[in-house]
Amino acid sequence: MSLTRTGAHSPYMEFAKLHSAAKYNLATSGVMPYPLSELPVRVEDLEINGPTVYGYAPLVERIAKLNGVLEENVVTATGTSLANHLAMAAMFEPGDEVLIEEPTYELLLSTAEFLGAKIRRFPRCFGGKFTVDPVQVRKAITSRTRLIVLTNLHNPSSVQLTDETLKEIGKAAESAGARVLVDEVYLESLWDKRPHPAIHLGNQFVVTSSLTKAYGLSGVRCGWILAERELARQIWRINDLFGVNQAHPAELISVVALDNLDGVAKRARSILEENHRSLRTFLTSRDDLAVVSPGIGTTVFPKLLTGDVDEFDRFSRERYETSIVPGKYFEEPQHFRIGLGGDPVMTREALRRLGEALDSFREQKSTTA
Repeated sequence: MSLTRTGAHSPYMEFAKLHSAAKYNLATSGVMPYPLSELPVRVEDLEINGPTVYGYAPLVERIAKLNGVLEENVVTATGTSLANHLAMAAMFEPGDEVLIEEPTYELLLSTAEFLGAKIRRFPRCFGGKFTVDPVQVRKAITSRTRLIVLTNLHNPSSVQLTDETLKEIGKAAESAGARVLVDEVYLESLWDKRPHPAIHLGNQFVVTSSLTKAYGLSGVRCGWILAERELARQIWRINDLFGVNQAHPAELISVVALDNLDGVAKRARSILEENHRSLRTFLTSRDDLAVVSPGIGTTVFPKLLTGDVDEFDRFSRERYETSIVPGKYFEEPQHFRIGLGGDPVMTREALRRLGEALDSFREQKSTTA
């Protein structure tokens, strides 16, 4: 992929907004929306404007507490995507090298290229169960490397990196004068079993996350960056180029959500646990898929052993009203991503229909061969 500023776009986001919808939706990576009526929010408690300067203080305080950091380490952002954009903008200059895992979430690549990075890669492949070998990362680092980018949980496979692996990558980055950006938005789906954010492993780590994926709170766009103090200050000032402040009603709702996060998480956990049970039943019935299934997270990334995934995606949507995300949006065109955050009844039926679609697709191909 090669981007110019005037031609910048995200192929994945275009797909997600325009082509992923279906009656039986397995293309959404987050937990189904949490109803506002379930939060103790009253209209009279909301205000259009508020005392937001460099962050709304009550929101910054709660994000800091959630992550075990100081308030000076927190920068709020409109979702994880903007958090990644702001963090990257503060950590390298055009022409600097940025190492990014492969495969990865398309928008990370698009953003780095938009900001002028020279992209280098290190593998995180299916054959290696989508983990990261720190030796491969160290080999990819050069004197021009300024940033290493990871997702944890991995998007799209949901594979988790260990602290030991992250520490080794952090040492390699530190020795080269580089930083490590870890997008942890899907790590939130471990809830009370979530490890400490990677910033606790050293100041070379910068973390981005939000309430958007694991909690069903996408609409409030409550995102954040965790960084050492001076870098956080710089990110706040870069954010000045994008807007004066965030929408204050969303900040107020985010504070209420964080104060009631245990209840929000309980609902989300119940949804994912039931959908993972349905997924296991589905996968045990398939001999046409190969998959690394870590048993956690909101997504899984199976490989279609025969046939064209783009063609199957169209076939599944048109004939079975069931959507997936083709793997080309994650640099693996023979794979596809399944989202597990939907309504459990819908998800169970969607997986059943997906199985029927796979059977019919295979039969059609064998007939025409």
